[in-house]
Amino acid sequence: MSDKVLLVDDETDFLEVMAERMKAREIDVTTAASAKEALSLIEKESYDAVILDLQMPEMNGIEALKALKSKNPDIQVILLTGHATVQKGVEAMKLGAMDLVEKPADLKVLAEKIKKAHAKKMVLIEKKTEEKIRSIITQKGW
Repeated sequence: MSDKVLLVDDETDFLEVMAERMKAREIDVTTAASAKEALSLIEKESYDAVILDLQMPEMNGIEALKALKSKNPDIQVILLTGHATVQKGVEAMKLGAMDLVEKPADLKVLAEKIKKAHAKKMVLIEKKTEEKIRSIITQKGW
């Protein structure tokens, strides 16, 4: 099973090239050219990771991260930036970003981070499933 990723960036050339490179590595990638489009997509689909550009018009990466986390607190977000600052990185991590990667992104490094995001998502799903089972057993008195 391939990792399922949502790649969000307002630079369409970058988006197309990265999507092609990810597909070549057998990563199931969906693209969005804006944070608003990404927010719409996560309501319809589940992704192992959202790779989100930090600098975008309309809604920047920090605002988009907050909106994504409010819709799904367990979503795994990796921020991409060509303008990384320690302050932005710390702010992003405090808001729940899994990681921050500088552009141009090394696809090997990014693929490893996607695998980690997938593993973390699976652990969270397993934990929630166990909690549901415990709740059902407790309620039913088995």
